[in-house]
Amino acid sequence: MELIGSTLTATYARPKTSHFLPAISTMASSYRNTQPALAMNPSANLWRTNSYYKSSTVPTPSSIQRENFDLVRAKTMFYPSNRTALSTRYTPDDWYKSNISNYRESESSRKSAERLRRDTMRLMQDKEQLTRRTQENTSKNIGERLNDVVFWRSELSHEIDNMVTEISALTEVKRRLERALAETEGPLQVSQECLYHREKRMSIDLVHDDVEKDLIKEVEVIKSCQERMRRHLDRAIAQLASNRAAQHELERDMSDKVTAQRIDDRCHHLRNTSDGIGYYRGIERLDPSLSLPDSWSKFTDDNILHSQSERAASHKLRDEIEILLNTTSNEMWNQFNNANVAFTNRISEIADAKNSLQTHLAKTLQEIFQTEMLIESLKKAIRDKECPLKVAQTRLEERTRRPNVELCRDNPHHRLVSEVREIEDTMYKLQERLMEAENTLQTLVKTKVTLEHDLSIKANSLFLDQEKCMSMRKTFPSMPRLVGYT
Repeated sequence: MELIGSTLTATYARPKTSHFLPAISTMASSYRNTQPALAMNPSANLWRTNSYYKSSTVPTPSSIQRENFDLVRAKTMFYPSNRTALSTRYTPDDWYKSNISNYRESESSRKSAERLRRDTMRLMQDKEQLTRRTQENTSKNIGERLNDVVFWRSELSHEIDNMVTEISALTEVKRRLERALAETEGPLQVSQECLYHREKRMSIDLVHDDVEKDLIKEVEVIKSCQERMRRHLDRAIAQLASNRAAQHELERDMSDKVTAQRIDDRCHHLRNTSDGIGYYRGIERLDPSLSLPDSWSKFTDDNILHSQSERAASHKLRDEIEILLNTTSNEMWNQFNNANVAFTNRISEIADAKNSLQTHLAKTLQEIFQTEMLIESLKKAIRDKECPLKVAQTRLEERTRRPNVELCRDNPHHRLVSEVREIEDTMYKLQERLMEAENTLQTLVKTKVTLEHDLSIKANSLFLDQEKCMSMRKTFPSMPRLVGYT
């Protein structure tokens, strides 16, 4: 079993001074330094009378008188022959009593020393067991603390891994959103260019038709999708910043936990025989702690809860972005198809109108030709009536030269007059028809010009819609490109 604390050898290695017996060196020196009886002061003799051991009693006058007498005798010792007789100051009874007193004192001292030794050994054993138990309890507490640190460290590590995964997923969704937003620039530019080209339509074809309505709506749809994408992109950037801040707090807490675990693990493995242990006076009076166990665990728990809430918000935002990408791509595709259908219908209408105009123009040209032929016929017919009119009028004029009674209003006269009037009426009617034919020809020519102009307008519109616009609208970003996968 390992000994904790200072060993018994280390405890009892130091020399101890007894308060009951003098040191051996002192006793030895007292035996070596003996002096002659003449040089000794009678009052400094080693052995005392019974009055010495009864210091609590008041000295009697007889004892004081005897001591004074002894002093007088000591001062009057002048002859060596009297030394032995004069130096005998105690009786055998005093000597035996002194020995008995010393024996008793020695026995009492030994018993006190033995009792003290037994109490001290018991105290040492008790304190050794107490110290060992206290150290074991402290090690157990440090071990439990290590378990708590390891638990929260594993929770932090798990949450950091989840947060890193969430940041990676949100970053990928953000990249897809950026790519999808960039892909909308092409269709928007095509729609705007189509509107710009269709502004070059002329005259009556410059109408606010279904194609223009769908193109304007397509521009609005694309801009609306771009605006929603930008808002979600800003939210994704802000959420990424919040996620990284939460990750930073987790990693800082994780770093603190690693350091604390390393320190506590080193403290947990410290033993009485370990290297590096030493005295730090007054360290137990210093309390550098900044938190309590409840606040300590609450701090990490709050960090994890904050991270989990940020992850939940990030996951919700990713779902919203996914829904947004699918919704916007469908909206743009549907509107693109609607515009293309409107273009197809409009191109068909323009082509039909152009064909009809060409048919009417051909008929008009044919009618103009026939009208011109009619005019020529009328003019010829009028010219043909001039000679008969001249003949009839000449006949009337010649018959006016008949003399006298021969100037008769006879039947030929009436017939000539009727013929002249008939020819003039015919010529008048032919002149009216000629004027009508000429007016009709002018109307047909104007119609021809109108038809040709309208035909050029339709050809221009057909060229703009079919060649300019539809050539640009042959391609549109695919659905994977609109959701940002490519």
